[in-house]
Amino acid sequence: MTYRNPPTTPRKSATFDDYTLSEIRRAAATGIYDIRGAGAKRRLPHFDDLLVLGASISRYPLEGYRERCDTSVVLGSRHAKKPIELKIPITIAGMSFGSLSVPAKEALGRGATLSGTSTTTGDGGMTEEERGHSKTLVYQYLPSRYGMNPRDLRRADAIEIVVGQGAKPGGGGMLLGQKISDRVAEMRTLPKGIDQRSASRHPDWTGPDDLEIKILELREITDWEKPIYVKVGGARPYYDTALAVKSGADVVVIDGMQGGTAATQEVFIENVGQPTLACIRPAVQALQDLGMHRKVQLIISGGIRNGADVAKALALGVDAVSIGTAALIALGDNDPRWEAEYNELGTTAGAYDDWHEGRDPAGITTQDPELMKRLDPIAAGRRLANYLKVMTLEAQTIARACGKNSLHNLEPEDLVALTIEAAAMAGVPLAGTNWIPGKNGF
Repeated sequence: MTYRNPPTTPRKSATFDDYTLSEIRRAAATGIYDIRGAGAKRRLPHFDDLLVLGASISRYPLEGYRERCDTSVVLGSRHAKKPIELKIPITIAGMSFGSLSVPAKEALGRGATLSGTSTTTGDGGMTEEERGHSKTLVYQYLPSRYGMNPRDLRRADAIEIVVGQGAKPGGGGMLLGQKISDRVAEMRTLPKGIDQRSASRHPDWTGPDDLEIKILELREITDWEKPIYVKVGGARPYYDTALAVKSGADVVVIDGMQGGTAATQEVFIENVGQPTLACIRPAVQALQDLGMHRKVQLIISGGIRNGADVAKALALGVDAVSIGTAALIALGDNDPRWEAEYNELGTTAGAYDDWHEGRDPAGITTQDPELMKRLDPIAAGRRLANYLKVMTLEAQTIARACGKNSLHNLEPEDLVALTIEAAAMAGVPLAGTNWIPGKNGF
């Protein structure tokens, strides 16, 4: 009788998984790097790695339907004559007209206004639809200067100087030719149908001393009325926060690598920057070391999805959060109702990230007139407002369970971590212990 060894079950490499193999083949066939939108898709330490410690005997919880839990926040109280007062600590991040359609920008303004919060322009300037439907509008001042003019600076309620964003700290933006419509080209003073690449740094300043001069210039243009934000990608949050404060910022915005983008290199999105969770404590520490915590407000963005994320971020010391990708999903992005058309584009609902191609079936990340008609800005704005309402209620539920009558009374003591990495990043104990990795050298 002949005996044969049983065959070994084929095993694929964890390093060379199916996606990696397909990317190698794509690169070999085309000779160009991959461009896509959205944020990092790899598993990173995030707010799911933290748990909230609700009240029991040692803490006194609040009744959910009878005791108040404040959600309001004031942004820009350091220098501005007219700081921004918001009903909720959840703002809408900057997303450009050009990247997004006109109905999408209008919907973001409508949803934010219904919720008592702010929305933000993005690269490419301010549209009348956005300004007209946004009670509180933050105007982004970017390296490209696309669409920038003093009139719109004065019409805004705050100005956000964008140094970088989480998906690509140190890298400029992209808007490919297929999305450069007549209106987009006119607003950006560039040719129609030609790929546009935004600069990676501002043309008229190189460091914190120059930034201080730029902030003073913007204050003079706006008669010292508007709060000045400084937004940076999450790379060196301690020093960037400290230098932004030194330069005179009223608000610092830190965007972690889970933050989205309209279009950039895949290698950039997945390999540059730090997780959002890792950015918060160093930024808070910088403010505390300077005696400016709560005097200069801190906004964090990058992968915020629900009220639990909001509560945990505020517990770690931020004043507000900002959402981008989640807001687009609330409007209707990646909705399964368009599954057949996503399939035709070679993808599926939930994975569609080729926003740069301008063929979004949902009518959100496109300039195609026929596709844009699919998005009703009034209905989409209501969906966004509903989503923001739920996020706020969830955050309040958690705060009350901790015995807090304001979201801003949440603190690190209310948190524990499930992993050593999250405990070290957040500066809270590993669950079941009193050990904070890295504290006191241990």
